[in-house]
Amino acid sequence: MRKLALNDEILLKIEKPARYIGNEINSVMKDPEKVDIRFAMCFPDVYEIGMSHLGIQILYDMFNRREDVWCERVYSPWIDLDAVMRENQIPLFALESQDPIRDFDFLGITLQYEMCYTNILQILDLSGIGLHACERKESDPIVIGGGPCAYNPEPLAEFFDLFYIGEGETVYDELLDAYKANKQAGGSRREFLEAACQIEGIYVPSFYQTDYREDGTIERFYPVHPGAPKRVKKQVAVDVTNTPYPESPVVPYIKVTQDRVVLEVQRGCIRGCRFCQAGMLYRPTRERGVEKLKTYAYQMLKSTGHEEISLSSLSTSDYSELKELVNYLIEEFQGKGINISLPSLRIDAFSLDVMSRVQDVRKSSLTFAPEAGSQRMRNVINKGLTEEDIIHGAGQAFEGGWNKVKLYFMLGLPTETQEDMEAIAVLSDQVARRYYEIPKEQRNGKCQITASSSFFIPKPFTPFQWARMFTNEEYIARAAIVKHAFLNQLNKKSLRYNWHDAEVTVLEGVFARGDRRTGKVIEEAYRLGCIYDSWTECFDNEKWMKAFENTGADIAFYNLREREADEIFPWDFIDIGVTKEFLRKEWERAVKGEVTPNCRTQCSGCGAAVWKGGVCIESKN
Repeated sequence: MRKLALNDEILLKIEKPARYIGNEINSVMKDPEKVDIRFAMCFPDVYEIGMSHLGIQILYDMFNRREDVWCERVYSPWIDLDAVMRENQIPLFALESQDPIRDFDFLGITLQYEMCYTNILQILDLSGIGLHACERKESDPIVIGGGPCAYNPEPLAEFFDLFYIGEGETVYDELLDAYKANKQAGGSRREFLEAACQIEGIYVPSFYQTDYREDGTIERFYPVHPGAPKRVKKQVAVDVTNTPYPESPVVPYIKVTQDRVVLEVQRGCIRGCRFCQAGMLYRPTRERGVEKLKTYAYQMLKSTGHEEISLSSLSTSDYSELKELVNYLIEEFQGKGINISLPSLRIDAFSLDVMSRVQDVRKSSLTFAPEAGSQRMRNVINKGLTEEDIIHGAGQAFEGGWNKVKLYFMLGLPTETQEDMEAIAVLSDQVARRYYEIPKEQRNGKCQITASSSFFIPKPFTPFQWARMFTNEEYIARAAIVKHAFLNQLNKKSLRYNWHDAEVTVLEGVFARGDRRTGKVIEEAYRLGCIYDSWTECFDNEKWMKAFENTGADIAFYNLREREADEIFPWDFIDIGVTKEFLRKEWERAVKGEVTPNCRTQCSGCGAAVWKGGVCIESKN
């Protein structure tokens, strides 16, 4: 019988104890004596967020298909349990077996967003694993990081033994086999890392060194171990139709953020928005076969009991078999109490028709993401949307019965002027005007247009990686300009405007483009008590500013300067296929306001065709 790591007395004292007891439907139980490798898969956030992450579900299923591996899950304990574990010296444990994480062979941590970095240190600390890779004992797990933030691993370099660069379905089996062989041969921790660094896509940070110039920029980044490659190549699953996919995903006991069946219809995006890191990292665009998706939908609903299906993609409208898939899902499941969710759709006649069939239009709202208010600014970011597209789409929605629209924008984009900022309010008002052009008797009550703006963050491997950011005060001043512009609009009673937290944006910007030196800031912030920094109720900017002060790190160096054309970036040693030359060309086109066609219209020679997959094949025909 499985013994819980927490007793009943503790479970009754904490919020949502179901986060920690495991034993959910479809969770995998194995005999630890009959496996060679135990892998703890971690999402460094609360259970409800981590359980909603598709990548972990895929890897959990893939690893557990191997008879010699038992993959279990672990998430960050919420602050109430964190305090209890420290007070009672309870080590962090895996959900399935309730065994301490420090007893595992691997601790794999998903790096989904920068503001979870202190939670990574919480995971290591509560597990009793040394924070720094150089401090770890032979018996400690190998700590491996992957996910989107692994494409600039340098702020976390000292805390990880290795990083997996790319999609997990490619070389993870090779990595696990290498570990198993080293373990059976009685090899050391270092001997495994030496073998791992020779597997394409694996980065061992301790085998590399950075030299800096007097001005703080990088002079040279180079391997100091003979087996380590000069460049680490991203791993890509070219044929996503036949990669492993969880037909029986784990079903949580409590409501989580994405409490539904998720069908990943494609990877990558053809659009080429210049601010979008995912659109560059996950090139080339690759589609899953529609017949396989139909099978997954049926099997996953049957195995989970979920009552909703969501189609997952960066741009679902660009999936070529969307019409067939959606019509199948509606015909097959709608009469059986199954809802269908269609995020990331471009608003057109087909999308609106589908949404009217699967949603109660009187209760739901539609979401548009113009990203910028003016056409000039949308050209700068290569959004590929005209004002006519936006107004026409809104008009079709209003005529279809919708009266609530959410509009998402960014402030602080490169070359942005006051006129561009004020255009956010003007465009929002034009959308409202389109509603009131409909005859009164045909309207569905009053319209509500909610505009929201986040603040722009330049990300690695995007054309905007050379751009500067702004201070917290400058971002708030820009939001004030937009808010004032809303007060001058004709339909201001139908308009609402809000904006995101600028303090968090500034920090995210530092660590998005940070080098190894910023790791000291993360560690100091954790020492000062920072944790769950993406949660408003936990975020403490004063502690973060103190961490920068204590370590001597300069926010301005990382955020408030435009990079030189030939500057060496901390992530330049990673080869994602998309070339730095292409990204620089796109940066120069952005400054001129020039638009680049999408990948299906015309190949722009970004470099991703090296994988000869998906749209990169189509565009060559």
